[in-house]
Amino acid sequence: MNVYERYALFIQDYIYRSGWQALRGIQNAAGEAIFGTDHHVLLTASTASGKTEAAFFPILTLLSEDPPRSVGVLYIAPLKALINDQFERLQTLCEEAHIPVHKWHGDVGQSRKKKVLDHPSGILQITPESLEAMMITKRMEIPSLFHDLRFIVIDEIHAMLRGDRGLQTFCLIERLCKAAGCHPRRIGLSATIASPEAAGRFLAAGSPAGTVIPKVEGGKEVWRLSMEHFYTADPQTAAPERDSRPEGIADIAPEGADPAIGYIFEHTYGRKCLIFTNSREECESVCQYLRQYCEINHEPDRFLIHHGNLSASYRENAEEEMKDDTSFKSVCATATLELGIDIGRLERAFHINAPFTVSGFLQRLGRTGRRGNPSEMWFVMREDHAEVRDPFPAHLPWPLLQGIALIQLYREERFVEPPREDRMPYSLLYHQTMSTLASCGEMTPAELASRVLTLSCFRRITREDYRKLLLHLLETDHISRTENGGLLLGLTGERIVGQYKFYAVFQENIEYLVRTGSEQLGTIVKPPPVGDKIAIAGRVWRVDEVDHKKRTVSCTLVGGHIPAYFGNVAGDMHTRILERMRQVLAEDTRYPYMMPHAAARLEEARSLARETGMLQHPLVFLGGNTWILFPWIGTYAFLALERFLRVHCAKRLGLRSFSSVRPFYMQFQMEADSEEFFQIAAEEAEKDWDPLSLVYPGEVPVFEKYDEYVPEELIRKGFALGVLDIAQMKSCVRAWVKK
Repeated sequence: MNVYERYALFIQDYIYRSGWQALRGIQNAAGEAIFGTDHHVLLTASTASGKTEAAFFPILTLLSEDPPRSVGVLYIAPLKALINDQFERLQTLCEEAHIPVHKWHGDVGQSRKKKVLDHPSGILQITPESLEAMMITKRMEIPSLFHDLRFIVIDEIHAMLRGDRGLQTFCLIERLCKAAGCHPRRIGLSATIASPEAAGRFLAAGSPAGTVIPKVEGGKEVWRLSMEHFYTADPQTAAPERDSRPEGIADIAPEGADPAIGYIFEHTYGRKCLIFTNSREECESVCQYLRQYCEINHEPDRFLIHHGNLSASYRENAEEEMKDDTSFKSVCATATLELGIDIGRLERAFHINAPFTVSGFLQRLGRTGRRGNPSEMWFVMREDHAEVRDPFPAHLPWPLLQGIALIQLYREERFVEPPREDRMPYSLLYHQTMSTLASCGEMTPAELASRVLTLSCFRRITREDYRKLLLHLLETDHISRTENGGLLLGLTGERIVGQYKFYAVFQENIEYLVRTGSEQLGTIVKPPPVGDKIAIAGRVWRVDEVDHKKRTVSCTLVGGHIPAYFGNVAGDMHTRILERMRQVLAEDTRYPYMMPHAAARLEEARSLARETGMLQHPLVFLGGNTWILFPWIGTYAFLALERFLRVHCAKRLGLRSFSSVRPFYMQFQMEADSEEFFQIAAEEAEKDWDPLSLVYPGEVPVFEKYDEYVPEELIRKGFALGVLDIAQMKSCVRAWVKK
């Protein structure tokens, strides 16, 4: 097929006016798949390869040849910023063909939304949360809006593959198609897909059609990478190299400044950069420090901020500043600027410490390197000095090892995290049940089950489990029964569904107040189970009670030392990342992107690893009865191993004083020796025990946003069978014995 000749004339004219000499490989492949088949299509190619045009050139051609009688294309994106950016690109593309482009999210005014409702047509851009709201509040309009829907484009589909938000999106797609009586094709777009076949199955979920995955030969990637290391309170490393900074401008740091921030301040001068952090809290902190550098050096403020808690005006101001090629301001950001947005001639990205996934690294790197320039990222690794008396694992630079592992995994193996399959999303089941009742009104239990339980993501959930959920919701007044035996939202359910936050299934950060007696110690996020230890206010405490309704933690002062930890798990890290971190310590490779301090710090870590024998033996003796265990497994397998050792092995091992720095190592005391440890662990792992035994007595592991409204029995089951990676944990234990 000559794809260019198959395009509509207005598309050909657009290509000519844009000065393109030829179509790219992804555009030819997409054209053949969309024009030549009736299947769904998954387009995977590197960032800035032209995937958006590859999808929309043939889609718009088909719409212009046979105009739809409703919205013809539903474009779903994970971020408002991405929708705003693509809106301008699509408007330019569609202008000549008079195909309207509409955006619909929380920052769009009601008058613009009314125009879509009055005259449904063209392309509608929307977030999953706004689509959820539409399904509830505009339920009577769904057939007229979408009855002739031809395509659903899911941008950055990799962001949908590992959590409830992606499952919610595909639930909504299935529900919308049933409500509107339409059968659109789905087009998935991504630059970072690990397993195209698994992603293709995900894309086609709940649909009889298959997925075409065009193979596109990509060009050689050119990256500029840098990685430097700083101790947060070491003035010896605070003097960065000059970076095109004119003479006469003082290099003055605020009192007690973090040298890593000074390094970023110097190397963003005269450039437009992004500065990524792993949390909103850190993003705010870094931006404040950088602005202090501006003040003390008598410079205009050249730093902006962008994250999900900011108002639309702040976010859009930062986005517009990024698109201005004459601007040399830099933006401190979280994942909100990670995905897909064209931010112009961005010169480099900084990343403080390392992201938790290879996918995140690639997406953030991909924000740079557009318009013919190579992608460029500078990792800035920050580390607190460990105390001399701390156990030796506290002296290892874990973020540094993590960053190297992410880079090497992709460079050597093209590894990217695969989709999370076979989950048991009871939280989402509650959410979609309430959304369906809010949307459709009174239904019999059988009708409700036929609408909700048949959605593809609930395939592992039995009708008996659903019956338990409905009975619980009746008891708690989330739903109520009518005289005719039908089900409606109850008063409690109406209050929950009536809040705008209901539309989102991702968990906002919820802080828990930590108390000992009447004294308040501070706050943490996602507290550990009762019996675990936390570090706060400079001391170590044992968790005595967690009240999820009041958001409080009661604790008692204990001895010892553990690193401070303010989350339930340290990100969703895959086992391959941990394995590659171990290899980083074991090999002698000198990575070309390592700067002097980072290279020296890595050599210190390698020397420590050799001296302690931690690479030859996963269990290291510290003296007395104290041991350190290095499993080198991913987050959810690590959690499973923790619980397995404490529940099934503790008595035989004489295990006590157990603590973890997830997902890197565990420290405990035991009566057994090393050989007995491995033998007992292997024997217990092979026994026929119930996965639910890994949920502690009395524990209700609230893990997802709506778990608190689900029966405790189902929460425990979902955690044991859908969160903990027991298979990987058992594989790890078997490997110990084989060695």
